[in-house]
Amino acid sequence: MPNRRFADGEVVMGRWPGSVLYYEVQVTSYDDVSHLYTVKYKDGTELALKESDIRSQSSFKHRKSQSSSSSPSRRSTSRSRSRSPGRPAKGRRRSSSQSREHKDDKKKTIQETNLALLKPSENNTRRYNGEPDSTERNETSCIILEQKLKPDLEIERVLEQYSLHPRKEEKKKEERHSEKKFFETIKTIEKASSKTKELEFGGRIGTFMLIFFLPATVFYLLLMCKQDDPSLMNFPPPLPALESLWEARVFGVFLLWFFLQALFYLLPIGKVVEGLPLSNGRKLQYRINGFYAFILTAAAIGALLYFQFELHYLYDHFMQFAVSATAFSMALSIYLYIRSLKAPEEELAPGGNSGYFVYDFFTGHELNPRIGSFDLKYFCELRPGLIGWIVINLALLLAEMKIHNQSMPSLSMILVNSFQLLYVVDALWNEEAILTTMDITHDGFGFMLAFGDLVWVPFVYSLQAFYLVGHPTAISWPVAAAIIILNCIGYYIFRSANSQKNNFRRNPADPKLAYLKFIPTATGKGLLVTGWWGFVRHPNYLGDIIMALAWSLPCGFNHILPYFYVIYFICLLVHREARDEHHCKQKYGVAWERYCQRVPYRIFPYIY
Repeated sequence: MPNRRFADGEVVMGRWPGSVLYYEVQVTSYDDVSHLYTVKYKDGTELALKESDIRSQSSFKHRKSQSSSSSPSRRSTSRSRSRSPGRPAKGRRRSSSQSREHKDDKKKTIQETNLALLKPSENNTRRYNGEPDSTERNETSCIILEQKLKPDLEIERVLEQYSLHPRKEEKKKEERHSEKKFFETIKTIEKASSKTKELEFGGRIGTFMLIFFLPATVFYLLLMCKQDDPSLMNFPPPLPALESLWEARVFGVFLLWFFLQALFYLLPIGKVVEGLPLSNGRKLQYRINGFYAFILTAAAIGALLYFQFELHYLYDHFMQFAVSATAFSMALSIYLYIRSLKAPEEELAPGGNSGYFVYDFFTGHELNPRIGSFDLKYFCELRPGLIGWIVINLALLLAEMKIHNQSMPSLSMILVNSFQLLYVVDALWNEEAILTTMDITHDGFGFMLAFGDLVWVPFVYSLQAFYLVGHPTAISWPVAAAIIILNCIGYYIFRSANSQKNNFRRNPADPKLAYLKFIPTATGKGLLVTGWWGFVRHPNYLGDIIMALAWSLPCGFNHILPYFYVIYFICLLVHREARDEHHCKQKYGVAWERYCQRVPYRIFPYIY
């Protein structure tokens, strides 16, 4: 194992990824496994660099750069010292080498005349360290076009200005080629996969406790909803016998449901799109057919009802289905962790590579586990749990009608089912938008997401409907109208903000988005400062919380239990916002600080 050359805290010169420019950086740490140095630039940006991209300050000799405007006579004087006694006299025909020198001088003059990208009077590092030349821009196509047309000219200009010519000509050609390739592809600069140093969710102890606390919370909520008086004062609820929590037939129905959705996922219908670039530059392909799976599921449920299948069977065995889903998610998480041990380093999740078994098991060790083209994380995000949530809601609606001998469901139950149906249909219709979320791009697939997708979503998000079955609540039409308006406001903010973000990430040069202003960053991405994203930093979270409140209001105010969802959701989104804030500050550096100054409120305007 090679020894490290640079110590922690040492100030060195680090090469900016994809370029030939070196900047003063400070070594903060060293990874013995990946042999990468974590360095910190003056603007706060942190990157992982190879040892070959780092040099000591003493290796840089400050050379006085020659001005391109120096007179020909001066250049002739400096060259005359090295001329041989037999050189041609003045005015005679030049040799081929002299002719080439003359052409190079002419080419250099043309370059400096045409290029005004960097100011010669200052060390302009702002463009490379996240601080843009201008605070806001609303056009990127001109920048990309300029970089594509004149990469060689800009490279020559930068090399001349900073006197960073390598000693060997071969190395010079190689670095010019890599610089040209960098500007043409406009790839996102991502931190190489390395060990996770900052642990979230309370670290190893916190994640260990969450593995048991999350299932216990689900079971507690379901047991409380079954009580005649679901007051918090009645804690703990009476526990059922252990043998009543498991039934092989129920587990078989759950497996049938899971693999039926997997079959729908594999159908060759719907378009295939590419996700965002991974840390290694590769883009994965995803088939967008979630809405078709929902239509096929609706047809299958309709056929069951036509043949008089008792769908309220789900309500009668609700706790057993929750236990079956929990057991399956645990088995899936164990499989995911075992297979991740053989995954290449670049395919590991940046937040789940700590080296601690419990922590990586919970957060997810592998970023995008796949069996062939079957993406396990992407499939579980939208299919079994989200569609299952709507099926459960329908079963609870039918159970309410049967238990209370009603010819039609209550107005409260209709509102809850309608609001949540709209939410799920919207997610499936805009399935492509999930490819830009943190769950897909950053979080690994472990117990946290497996349990969340297969257990938490269908059994906790349906808590309002489950509550209304045993505790019917009557509301008037004016109250219902006010709740509908509130939900529509939340949905409008949620959908328009997400569409704005997704469209901009997909194609920032789209003429339809020309009205949007943004702050450019060193990664090539832009931070929106107009539209919803100029109002608060996470307007989609604001819309989500407003909708969550509208879903709980039809349950009345007799108990706080049906409001667990909105309370939990606020805590979840505030925590996620803090994670996103930390991630973006490291990724975008000073550009993120400028964005925060421009958009001071995180989720709630004028409050938080």
